[in-house]
Amino acid sequence: MAIQWFPGHMHLTRKAIEERIKDIDVVIELLDARLPGSSANPLLAELTGHKPTLKVLNKQDLADPGRTPLWLDWYNAKLETHAIALDASDAAPARKLIDGCRKLAPTRQGLSRPMRVLICGIPNVGKSTLINTLSAKRQAKTGDEAGVTKQEQRIVLADDFYLWDTPGMLWPRIIVDQSGDRLAATGAVGRNAYDEEVVALDLLEYLKGQYAAQLDARYKLGLSVDDIAAMHDDELLERIARKRGAVMSGGKLNMQKAAEIVLTDLRGGVLGRISLETPAEFEGWLAEAAVKEEARALKKAEWDKRKVRKDASRARRREQE
Repeated sequence: MAIQWFPGHMHLTRKAIEERIKDIDVVIELLDARLPGSSANPLLAELTGHKPTLKVLNKQDLADPGRTPLWLDWYNAKLETHAIALDASDAAPARKLIDGCRKLAPTRQGLSRPMRVLICGIPNVGKSTLINTLSAKRQAKTGDEAGVTKQEQRIVLADDFYLWDTPGMLWPRIIVDQSGDRLAATGAVGRNAYDEEVVALDLLEYLKGQYAAQLDARYKLGLSVDDIAAMHDDELLERIARKRGAVMSGGKLNMQKAAEIVLTDLRGGVLGRISLETPAEFEGWLAEAAVKEEARALKKAEWDKRKVRKDASRARRREQE
């Protein structure tokens, strides 16, 4: 299912970043440690150009500890990029942000050359919570759904360290279908942009193969890991509905409620430490999407050519009349 969500305030955020980036020394992009590839905004890379970037894999306490190091290595191998992982609610590791920025722009310090940092990220990735932790104050609004921060905010973290927070921003067209599903599952997309049951089924299809034991532990399925992995997604969601009492009058299962339970459990971390992609998986999805985009571009070009020919033909007929 193709998922797209780019409300009006995101257009304003894009313009604000284009204007602000001229005076910025380092860009911090906050990523969801459970999906570090899918939560990276390709539009942000386009807007910020070659500015040094600190990739922060936030919510590492919710992510699979075996997969986070793979992503850190993947990002640290890129030019002008440094990557760290942290839990934004913990004050001690949050201070690593300042040190990370200093490494990327060592000459920017002191009152005459203050560090100017722009922090960006997708909605609901934890930017506001992180800023509150860094500044030891509740300067930014926080919430558990996409779109809480609506305007740019300037925060002084030190006498020579200025941080600009921007509203969460996705990109106008998500070309990797798997990324759209995962962004919806983790709450980065507005609720009106996707079908919760469809997203929950897609999530279960991945989890049953990677984290079947955790599904059994949470929902008391009473099945072996192999049995869970072999179940059809619909059957698995139905079993969860029965186990969690998502039953309407007459004994009919409430699949919508069951889907909401699964998504809420993922977002709250009660399913355990789960990551929804590896670097290898994400690179494969990107490659598939690139092939589809090339085919789409060729089809559009052919359609445009036909339209030009039709318009020219109509123009000639009008001239003859």
